[in-house]
Amino acid sequence: MPSDFIAATAPESIVARERATLAPYAMHSADSRGRRHAEPPHPYRGPFQRDRDRILHSGAFRRLAYKTQVFTGDLGDYHRNRLTHTLEVATVARTVARALRLNEDLVESLALAHDLGHPPYGHAGEDALHECLAAHGGFSHNRQGLRVLELLEQRYPDFPGLNVSAEVLEGHAARIDKHFDAGNLIEVQVVEAADSIAYDTHDADDALELGLLTLDELLEIPLWREAHARLLKRYANLQGKTLRRALLHELIDWQVSDLVAQAEHGIAVRGIQSATDARTAPTVVRASEPLLALKRELERFLFDRVYRHPDVLRLREQAQASLRAMFDGYTRRPELMPERFLARVSSDGVARTVCDYLAGMTDRFADREYRRLFMK
Repeated sequence: MPSDFIAATAPESIVARERATLAPYAMHSADSRGRRHAEPPHPYRGPFQRDRDRILHSGAFRRLAYKTQVFTGDLGDYHRNRLTHTLEVATVARTVARALRLNEDLVESLALAHDLGHPPYGHAGEDALHECLAAHGGFSHNRQGLRVLELLEQRYPDFPGLNVSAEVLEGHAARIDKHFDAGNLIEVQVVEAADSIAYDTHDADDALELGLLTLDELLEIPLWREAHARLLKRYANLQGKTLRRALLHELIDWQVSDLVAQAEHGIAVRGIQSATDARTAPTVVRASEPLLALKRELERFLFDRVYRHPDVLRLREQAQASLRAMFDGYTRRPELMPERFLARVSSDGVARTVCDYLAGMTDRFADREYRRLFMK
């Protein structure tokens, strides 16, 4: 066990239940490497359930409700925000985890934490902060997520951060280098795959609702065309929103079923019998090659037609300009930040501390502070 983690015990009731219900290749609570800071065990909650609860009750998680996924609030109020995206990822991931008899508490913890480090304005905000921090190591929402989990959330008197289990940190760290080809717990693999299913499907749905795409245009894309063909075998006369919703259900069910089948096959072929085996084996939770090719074609289409849509780019440029101005302003006058951030300047430097403050903002708080302090 790494020296910087302290072993923890799980309640015997949890250990016994997991032995009876989880697959041998799942991550069992009894095998957790523990936490960085020692804590007494909880009488009836396992370590990963405690992780999930801590993440769910954190300020960073609540603020996801007012952070952009792809489309800002200026375009309407139907589309996903960072919180609803996170919840959809968690739902898909738990479905897959249950089918594979994995540790659902760990899967949900990983899913709920996977976007905690996102700044306001989605990837536009991330790119702007990366530019601002070019001389200080740059910015990545995945690295920022680790800072949130280990340092920035201050909710407990005995330690900084949320003191989540080593396995949650391990899964989050895998996202930093996009290292998903091998060497990860199957629970970690499930969350990465669920994230792909969620944004591939729901970004298209949001674009349809906002009028950035038409259904006819999407039905020219092979993935959607095949889903439509599958639906026609069961329903001959679906139209309008009923058809669109049925297509979304079909797309998710198709991808999840494919994922489960591929994972079951990969686990059997590679003889994975423990979490340790999973850490040394190639990734098994991934779309089949035919479906993966269809997903990549859809993603190219979405990049060209949705993420680079003129309305999206216009709002992106406005958001980035305001974040850059705020970064410059707070860097020149750090005393404008709250006291708890000022206290970090001596250890983390002005630039990183300003970035921590900006990354934690919601879209609307960032808008308000920009107008109040920096708009000329």
